[in-house]
Amino acid sequence: MVTGIWGRKIGMTQVFAHDKVVPVTAINIADWYVTNIKTTERDGYDALQVGTVKPRFKDEKYNKDWVKTPSHYFSFIREIPLKQASTDFVIGKKIDFSQLLQLGELVDVRSKTIGKSFAGVVKRHRFGGPPASHGSTMGNRPGSIGSLVKSGHVIKGKRLPGHMGCDNQMMRNLEVIMVEAATKTLLVKGSIPGKAGSLVFVRKA
Repeated sequence: MVTGIWGRKIGMTQVFAHDKVVPVTAINIADWYVTNIKTTERDGYDALQVGTVKPRFKDEKYNKDWVKTPSHYFSFIREIPLKQASTDFVIGKKIDFSQLLQLGELVDVRSKTIGKSFAGVVKRHRFGGPPASHGSTMGNRPGSIGSLVKSGHVIKGKRLPGHMGCDNQMMRNLEVIMVEAATKTLLVKGSIPGKAGSLVFVRKA
């Protein structure tokens, strides 16, 4: 049994659900093909390897060369763990993720956050910042980072400036608001990490 699905984040919008306006995130789950099937006997674990076709090959018919040179035909190749071995999937066939989720069930969505490059403590950790008046020349520096334990020692985990974003993050217990089988679009309640076009993994909560 498949434990989750892969997709691409489209963006956010709002729809009517349960007589209320609900903010939702749209996820594109179309154009995924089975590229390999991992088995316990051969690979040590059961998993389904899937790939999303590059835009210029979406209208072409599948052939065996796609699997032989996957980097040329697929934008991304990812794996989906299987709870047990299955014979329902065939290498080279398009997989319909819209049939694996049901309306109203809860899912966990994992993606990579938007990269913010190098950021200071005000942006990265939401520090209040030093005084802006009365002759303060501190700017936006974090202030004293020393410790009374010993001279020059900085304790582990001290919040300091550094690289912000590009971290794997998961939003849990998001409700499936709509599954469009025709357009292969999934709508989940609330926001998820990443920018438009980011690769996301959706699993059952």
